[in-house]
Amino acid sequence: MADERIRVEFEGAVATMTIARPEKLNAFDIDMLRALASACDTIESNRVVRVVILTGEGKAFSAGGDIKAWGGMDAAEFGHDWVRFGHRVFERLATLRMPVIAALNGHALGGGLELAAAADIRIAERQVKIGLPETSLGMVPGWSGTQRLVSRFGAQIVRRMVLGGEMFSADEAKAEGLVDAVAETGAVMAAARNYAARVAARGPAALEISKLMIASANGEDKGAAVEALGSILVAKTGDLKEGVAAFSERREARFKGEW
Repeated sequence: MADERIRVEFEGAVATMTIARPEKLNAFDIDMLRALASACDTIESNRVVRVVILTGEGKAFSAGGDIKAWGGMDAAEFGHDWVRFGHRVFERLATLRMPVIAALNGHALGGGLELAAAADIRIAERQVKIGLPETSLGMVPGWSGTQRLVSRFGAQIVRRMVLGGEMFSADEAKAEGLVDAVAETGAVMAAARNYAARVAARGPAALEISKLMIASANGEDKGAAVEALGSILVAKTGDLKEGVAAFSERREARFKGEW
């Protein structure tokens, strides 16, 4: 049975993914992580979708990981089953073929900020607070807070959040480059839909390839990006079609070097 706490809706070229656990400030447990990965697969398999909006239900975008979900784990479970698995799921979101817009309807803290950082564009409502409070619990950011966030936003701003425990308002976060735009309270979904329409009007192949190229330039999974780009290029050639046909017909391939 699908986990209804990760909800996916389609409207034309736009897919909306909603974290729906408002009574827990949309904090994640292990089943929600699994559901998020499944939602990414569902969205990516829909060839109509050109852009994704990620948001939360209720007063928070996400408070990150539910302490009750990981607090009782031993060290091995915590490291492998929680941290490494969550990291893989967030990487799955970050590498979706289509652009992702995070609509921050409420606070994005800890894993919630790491989740938002996996998106390509972030729009925050004015009342939103952003931070990485993990060290106040005696732990470190584990879902790419010291890796993707440093790569995308710079080391110093991450130091201030992780080492100094600084929290940023939406306007402060925009000034620091953590978010790309600020919307008034209650208006973030309208702003996200407007931006999604802007993205969806562009060439889908150009969007997908540009996203890969930008990620590669930023050092994000560079090897995978290069191989994906190369594979897409080769898949468009007459050589690949001839190679597959020759294999199926049990004959020697007659390559013509057609691009």
